[in-house]
Amino acid sequence: MGLLTMNKLTGAVGAEVTGVDPDRLATDELLGEAVLEALEDNGVLVFPDLNVDPETQVAFCRRLGGIDHSSDGHHPIAGIYPVTLDKSKNSSAAYLLATFDWHIDGCTPTRDECPQKATALSALHVADEGGDTEFANSYAAYEALDDTEKRRLGSLRVVHSLEASQRRVHPDPSPEELARWRARPVHEHPLVWTHRSGRRSLVLGASADHVVGMDLEEGRALLADLLDRATEPELVYRHRWSVGDMVIWDNRGVLHRAAPYAPDSPRLMLRTTVLGDEPIR
Repeated sequence: MGLLTMNKLTGAVGAEVTGVDPDRLATDELLGEAVLEALEDNGVLVFPDLNVDPETQVAFCRRLGGIDHSSDGHHPIAGIYPVTLDKSKNSSAAYLLATFDWHIDGCTPTRDECPQKATALSALHVADEGGDTEFANSYAAYEALDDTEKRRLGSLRVVHSLEASQRRVHPDPSPEELARWRARPVHEHPLVWTHRSGRRSLVLGASADHVVGMDLEEGRALLADLLDRATEPELVYRHRWSVGDMVIWDNRGVLHRAAPYAPDSPRLMLRTTVLGDEPIR
């Protein structure tokens, strides 16, 4: 019998985990490896009504890998980042509007850091309307391609930038905003990520600006078409949050986005990010 009891949420992505409480999360030394294996198989794990405290969330995530502390200062617990549009709780709240578009975290790092391995998000307060989180399986998106498409796309490279993702929600930036976006380096990634496991996934989302060597509009049309196909309803799990839920996802093989919610919404999620160790190749 496995360490985790799980129920599939969709045929393509997501499983609900039962029988895990905060005490077990804090004390079961074998649970971290079991979660990593389950993430590889399911992409997204939902722990309903877990009500984990921030310290335990961070401690557990350390069993999955190193913890991202680059955004410390927004929350008194190191390793916790508040996801909210309330600027009094997160001074970078305006940037979070870009999370309403499909994306993979870590495609535009400040240097050459790998994309994040995984993310844990727990619900402290939920939105009265909107605020669900959607997940799409980018492995399944690649596998759905025909052989001709796989050969063609396998050689393509895509330029990713912070500006590309921010322009979608701030189409008329001030010169100061534009300068801040452009201060983040652009990165060129293969469209098809060949993982250490041998699996392949598509690297898509809001940060993907254009295809190298292709006409600008033609390349963007290709990226938009692939994203549409990757996020068709049968490939998506939509999580409707309840207070106390915790969700962990494999950032390397899953696209995600938040459904829009009002700027004055009470929605508050606590995020812990597990650092990656696998470059996009």
